[in-house]
Amino acid sequence: MTVLLFGGNGQVGHELRRSLRALGDVVVTTRSGELPDGARCEVADFDRPGTLAALVQRVAPAIVVNAAAYTAVDKAEDDVDAAFRTNAEAPGVLARACALRDIPFVHYSTDYVFDGQGSRPYREDDPTAPLGVYGASKLAGEDAIRAAGGRHLILRTAWVYGQHGHNFMKTMLRLGAERDELRVVADQVGTPTPAALIADVTTELLGLRDAPSGTFHLTPRGETSWHGFAEAILEEALARGLIPRAPKVIPIATSDYPTRARRPGYSRLDIGRLEQVLGRALPEWRTGLRQVLGS
Repeated sequence: MTVLLFGGNGQVGHELRRSLRALGDVVVTTRSGELPDGARCEVADFDRPGTLAALVQRVAPAIVVNAAAYTAVDKAEDDVDAAFRTNAEAPGVLARACALRDIPFVHYSTDYVFDGQGSRPYREDDPTAPLGVYGASKLAGEDAIRAAGGRHLILRTAWVYGQHGHNFMKTMLRLGAERDELRVVADQVGTPTPAALIADVTTELLGLRDAPSGTFHLTPRGETSWHGFAEAILEEALARGLIPRAPKVIPIATSDYPTRARRPGYSRLDIGRLEQVLGRALPEWRTGLRQVLGS
């Protein structure tokens, strides 16, 4: 079996290169045609969506997994066309190419499709209402995939981090080693999600006898704020000797840290539907953090 993976250089893509090998041969694509270790791979430019269908036809995979995305949330507010090309138009092209060949298509979406005004974890069928361009572009990508009419798996996730790429955990570890005090937003709530968990669950779902189709929420269990996440990162890092001391983490309001794009205030996702399909409980978010820091 051949799996065609788009976005092999990203946080999730890096982990998928590892996990998807359990299913067969993995053909990796990046925009540059090169992996971090210098190895060559297929070229896939999501800024030119019209070129992507030919790659699917040439590789003729059994499964297509798309981990490529425009994720610069603030920059997207002033870069609307690029965000929509990568997050909406390109996934639509891929989904239609897969539908024509009856190839299952896996795609990742985000908690940013919701406005964060809820008071309970968001379910897959809750009304969407993105606050900015990034969320709107990801929602448009979801809609394009569903409209293609093929077999698809849309996995919405949130607060992604890991050992690779740029993310909140790595920023906190760097700043924690440099500063005596950090100020972190405490009134945005969600669930930190390891890239490795996303990759492992994706592979598990694809390996099921009756692989599911549709939209699922994928995060660990539980919730915290960015402030709570920062404190946990530094506590766990200190216990492992990764930093010499833990700085004081001061809670601040979103209004004290203005950004170009609005963020959802509450973006915990309900993972009950996914756990039912898997037949098991997903780990608590802090367990995931320990695993990432210990890897």
